[in-house]
Amino acid sequence: MKKKHQEIETPFLLALIPLVAMIALMAVTIIVFEGSPHIPLAVGTVIAGLIAWRIGYKWETIEEGAYKGIRLALPAVLIIIVVGMIIASWIGGGIIATMIYYGLQIITPSLFLMTICIICAIVALAIGSSWSTMGTIGVAGMGIGASMGIPVAMVAGAVISGSYFGDKMSPLSDTTNLAAGITDTNLFEHIKHMMYTTIPGLVIALVVYFFLGRQFAGAAIDEGNIQNILSALNSNFVISPWLLLVPAAIVVLVALKVPALPALVVGVFLGFICQIFVQGGNIGEAVNTLHDGFAIASGNEMVDELFNRGGIASMMFTVSLTIFAMVFGGVLEHTGMLKAIVKQILKVAKSAGSLIAATIVSAFFTNATASEQYISILLPGRMYATAFQDKGLHSKNLSRALEDGGTLTSPFIPWNTCGVFILATLSVSPFAYAPYAVLNYAVPIIGIVMAIIGYKVQFLTEDEMQQLKIKQQRIDRENELTEGV
Repeated sequence: MKKKHQEIETPFLLALIPLVAMIALMAVTIIVFEGSPHIPLAVGTVIAGLIAWRIGYKWETIEEGAYKGIRLALPAVLIIIVVGMIIASWIGGGIIATMIYYGLQIITPSLFLMTICIICAIVALAIGSSWSTMGTIGVAGMGIGASMGIPVAMVAGAVISGSYFGDKMSPLSDTTNLAAGITDTNLFEHIKHMMYTTIPGLVIALVVYFFLGRQFAGAAIDEGNIQNILSALNSNFVISPWLLLVPAAIVVLVALKVPALPALVVGVFLGFICQIFVQGGNIGEAVNTLHDGFAIASGNEMVDELFNRGGIASMMFTVSLTIFAMVFGGVLEHTGMLKAIVKQILKVAKSAGSLIAATIVSAFFTNATASEQYISILLPGRMYATAFQDKGLHSKNLSRALEDGGTLTSPFIPWNTCGVFILATLSVSPFAYAPYAVLNYAVPIIGIVMAIIGYKVQFLTEDEMQQLKIKQQRIDRENELTEGV
């Protein structure tokens, strides 16, 4: 006889305890001890398990919740691993170097703020990392801007806006893959749906930077930093516009609606081939690059910082964090705790638009309390998944809301890992650059307004709802088999 899943109603205040404890521990761990978020998540999971056991849940049910969370994370984990490989192969193949090389040559003094924003957007789009972009091109941009007398807060704001645009819209970004993966949304559908809020946000930012930059039109530019980077790229890579065909091929595959994983695997293969036949590497080096990442000693600190990365090994932090977070969320969900919390929120957020707006605000609140942008995606993502389904909303509404409210608002929190990193890297306080990080606050506002007026709120079709029911039934059967007979 099959075991039935326990249904015990968890009191709201008890359901809050693991969440509040995890957030408090997260803040102390990250801000005070500068540690990783894994342990707070593990402790939060233990507390959730103890509370569930105390109110009557059996260990088997609690354990099954943890396993269910891991199973839900597997698609995202697989894509994240492949992303590590594609980053490494594109660096090794000279593809990213080529994109940066041509991007850096479009800087003009009269449009510096606009230009540095666009360059950071291109680089972050190519490598999928706002941090690496800010730590390299961003640092160079700060020096160039300072040499022209532009306030550092303005330059930092433009760098952050561009870096986070590229990160948010890149299929190589870990946060983009996390948001798509935990909501079970096709990666490229997720990216396409984000365009409705993010492209207008970028346009607004560029217009602001255009008018801000007009006052510096007569300034002279010190091209030393740029020339050093270009020289280092030329010395260590074969730079060719033909290499731009590789990202173009991925764009074509996306346009042809090829699923994310096969499209990314093609990107890995093309980068692998380029490293051997264009850059002159050997097969052994190319294989090791896929696992360990690319290694370079160019003599230019910024270039080394930007290109010493990628590979499967580099993604294990994100993979392990995803598993820990999904175990935590799985236990909360399987023991009715998430249901109890969301039930209270839904008393206010009754419409589809207000639910999306509540998700954006919740993601920002998680950034401010948990101090980690990954958690701002993972935690609300699990909390609201069922509520979105119940209202017939497509999962890409949820994935976009998570990025609008989570990924983009993290730099505004001084004690968040992103705010701390930016302060250390660009030497500008979040309070100083916040007014100029236009994209980062424009997009959440656009997302909330669009949700309230119902613009580009995608509902499930009848066929999609039927497919979702079939998929849920299959998952339920798998869970029953796992629980045993």
